[in-house]
Amino acid sequence: MCASGKYSSRGPALIPRMKTRHRIYYITLFSVVLLGLIATGMFQFWPHSIESTADWTLDKRSVHDAPLVRLPVSSPIPERGDLSCRMHTCFDVYRCGYNPKNRIKVYIYPLQRFVDEVGVPISSTGLSREYNDLLSAISDSDFYTDDVTRACLFVPSIDVLNQNSLRIRETAQALAMLPRWDKGMNHLLFNMLPGGPPDYNTALDVPRDRALLAGGGFSTWTYRQGYDVSIPVYSPLSADVELPERQPGPRRYFILSSQTAIHREYRAELERLKEENGEALLLLDKCSNLSQGAASARKRCYKGQVYDYPQILQESSFCVVLRGARLGQAALSDVLQAGCVPVILADSYILPFSEVLDWKRASVVIPEEKLSEMYTILKSIPHRQVEEMQRQARWFWEAYFSSMKAIGLTTLQIINDRIYPYASRTYEQWNNPPVVKWSSVNSPLFLPLIPPRAPGFTAVVLTYDRIESLFRVITEISKVPSLAKLLVVWNNQNKSPPEESLWPKIAVPLKVVRTKENKLSNRFFPYDEIETEAVLAIDDDIIMLTSDELQFGYEYFNYLYTYKMPGDIKSWVDAHMNCEDIAMNFLVANITGKAPIKVTPRKKFKCPECTAIDGLSLDQTHMVERSECINKFASVFGTMPLKVVEHRADPVLYKDDFPEKLKSFPNIGSL
Repeated sequence: MCASGKYSSRGPALIPRMKTRHRIYYITLFSVVLLGLIATGMFQFWPHSIESTADWTLDKRSVHDAPLVRLPVSSPIPERGDLSCRMHTCFDVYRCGYNPKNRIKVYIYPLQRFVDEVGVPISSTGLSREYNDLLSAISDSDFYTDDVTRACLFVPSIDVLNQNSLRIRETAQALAMLPRWDKGMNHLLFNMLPGGPPDYNTALDVPRDRALLAGGGFSTWTYRQGYDVSIPVYSPLSADVELPERQPGPRRYFILSSQTAIHREYRAELERLKEENGEALLLLDKCSNLSQGAASARKRCYKGQVYDYPQILQESSFCVVLRGARLGQAALSDVLQAGCVPVILADSYILPFSEVLDWKRASVVIPEEKLSEMYTILKSIPHRQVEEMQRQARWFWEAYFSSMKAIGLTTLQIINDRIYPYASRTYEQWNNPPVVKWSSVNSPLFLPLIPPRAPGFTAVVLTYDRIESLFRVITEISKVPSLAKLLVVWNNQNKSPPEESLWPKIAVPLKVVRTKENKLSNRFFPYDEIETEAVLAIDDDIIMLTSDELQFGYEYFNYLYTYKMPGDIKSWVDAHMNCEDIAMNFLVANITGKAPIKVTPRKKFKCPECTAIDGLSLDQTHMVERSECINKFASVFGTMPLKVVEHRADPVLYKDDFPEKLKSFPNIGSL
């Protein structure tokens, strides 16, 4: 009872005090939440600057919801465009600054609907699907920034891809109203269909001050080299029609023309070529018996026969791309997608991305006046080169033409390379397709990386029994300053090598390895005696090389040759005693994607001990087999990795009239 009494006496006094304390706490908490909601609402609905740092995306803001901007009649108009602009005169590289990733930052202006004083839009189409895709690709890329103060390049959300849909004056006024315009400095515009009737200018007619132009129809007269970027005219069929990749090789037709709006003089010349060459040339036109629409755009006809387009392009080795009213044609993209080699007849046309792409590897450019000679010109191209061009054409489309994303990001990468040249992509990176890989061959980058046990290089000399020639080779090689060791591979199982006292006395270790079988592949075996990273593989009859020439270049791929050569190439070489050098070149070219480097002038082959009896290369069947082995190796590799190159590396002062003592490699070129 006492306990109960104490509890009762204290209870009524405690409960009111607890309620008051909680009431104050909840009132305070509610007030904080309410103030937060009010502040958030004010922030959301308070008018923002046009340079809002919100992410650019149509998902968050549709075109119809974009703010409306009226353009007064008196709004300023930019200058026509400075044809003298170059990166060092019209582009502020200091905006880009230094960043550890060597990547420009691109800002996209928020969407706005520009109209004139009476409410008429500046464009009849608004934001096209293609420009939407392009801006979305940029906003999803590593180039994009939503911080306008960090931007190096500015891209308006004003769609000028198709000049036909624009009101020229009003579009120019809208550009000039952009808050960071500054006479177009560091601004990039994308346009694919420039000009209009009757003259069809080859660059966008909208006045644009100093803005860079990524244009789809430049001529040599309007293109500002090193400043503008020539881009392709996007083909909508790229997104709507999927053409499976076709293996390079001969096709049903030799030449195909599929464009429908060809000038009558060009069509007459093509018809004459058709009469002369018959079924080798297929000349298509639009189908007059089909109703106009999307379906008819994907059809072509010849004498009443209907063909599916662009599928028919895959049936020809070469496809004609003639200029129309504009220089840039969407047909070029269709042709590349089909893996058909484009034959481009458009005088003064700046080919897409020609600043970085080597179009000689993927197309044939013929002057318009030589259209009548087209068949003869194309027939002179070797079959193997045509196959390489077919393969390159398809890869160009996949890498650079296949989507608005590919076109947009390629454009930005080209500009990025100009601003950060020391970190720019190489010619090979731009032009070489990804190296073909097999399950049995891996890149040397993924082989076990073991640091070399010795500097310099090891010379591996393959020999059989030409002793005098062998000793001369050893004597000459021993003069090379970088030689670390000399390894003689004795390939004669029926005869012992000379006694040790008879060998030339040289300053580096000399080791003789006796093989169990007489195989040419023994020259590329990774012997344990090889302690250097670099290896010079040489025959015992190569006595014409000088020590300076040997010092000038060497490389190491023995491991791959011995253990990772695809298919039966290695056993084929051993069985035929031929083509081991070609096999090594196939391997290295495929792994590196590069052509060999020819160093020093042509040499005369000298071999005093070589006879028709013991000289492999003097056998009449030797050269015939070497031609066969190229075809054999190409079939095993599934491609022709060998690259055509017209280049020779010579030392500095090679042919200059200087004293020999001033030259690092004076003994080069002697026969």
